[in-house]
Amino acid sequence: MEAFLPDGVTIEDVITILAAMSAFLVVLAIWSTGVIKDPMHGRIKHLQDRRQDLKRGYTTPTKRRQTLEKASYLGAMQGIVKKFNLMKNEQSDKIRLKLLQAGYRSKDAVVYFMFFKMVMPILVGVIAVVLIYGLGLFELKPMMKSLACIGSALVASFLPETFLKNTTVKRNLMMQRALPDMLDLLVICAEAGLTLDSALLRVVKEMAQTGPELADELSYTAIELGFLPERRQALTNLAQRVTLASIQSVTATLIQSEKYGTPLAQSLRVLSAEFRNERMMKAEEKAAKLPATMTIPLILFILPTLFVVLIGPAACQITATMG
Repeated sequence: MEAFLPDGVTIEDVITILAAMSAFLVVLAIWSTGVIKDPMHGRIKHLQDRRQDLKRGYTTPTKRRQTLEKASYLGAMQGIVKKFNLMKNEQSDKIRLKLLQAGYRSKDAVVYFMFFKMVMPILVGVIAVVLIYGLGLFELKPMMKSLACIGSALVASFLPETFLKNTTVKRNLMMQRALPDMLDLLVICAEAGLTLDSALLRVVKEMAQTGPELADELSYTAIELGFLPERRQALTNLAQRVTLASIQSVTATLIQSEKYGTPLAQSLRVLSAEFRNERMMKAEEKAAKLPATMTIPLILFILPTLFVVLIGPAACQITATMG
């Protein structure tokens, strides 16, 4: 080992340096956990300030939006998107809804998405042409070269939508995992006598670490409940932003309790029991599918090894005897 080290450096020096780096990383981790603040508190404070601004009749621009508007590249993107008239069709409204479902609420997100959806096929196609025809990295037939360039451009055209879909699926999965705890906390807050707005804000505060995605949506809903003329519209917006069937059931229950005056705690308790039973049924279903799922790995990986262990010695003895 010392032969690979520079002159004057020993194994003890390397061990000392590694130990010092490990100690520094441990101290840095402890310091970061104690000093770094929770970003959810800043998000809630920002939403509350925005609510007060909307009540006064105007909207205060945020620092992030001012920064994006001053950026020259964003202006160029907006000019290109407007030039090709990509923002004035029904598809843009659908994409805006998909961006909301993925957690991107900024108006500039639509511009970014439209720009990259238009530019990605051209950029990837040009790169493929340069690599295949210019540099000759791949030895292909002329027909295959053309198909490869066209195929790369087609694949690149679906990349933004695929990325957006994967982001939405991952976000919904995280919210689905945090939903049972949210319902239990909401039931407790409702039984304590809190209103729906206060209960949601309390749940957001408690779930900022365990379920930040669901807490973000609930905080936005709590703010909308405060300034929208109809409380039902805020709950409907939540059902549109989150495509989970369980969240839509929760919003439907809340809308019915608001409309007919049923006790909120009782409705949420019944819904929580239904979700708990549904989760137990899904676990039992997975357990029932386990034997059929394990059949193929058992045949492919375990049985051949078992046959070798059991039949191998006897085969060796038979070979030696016959020989």
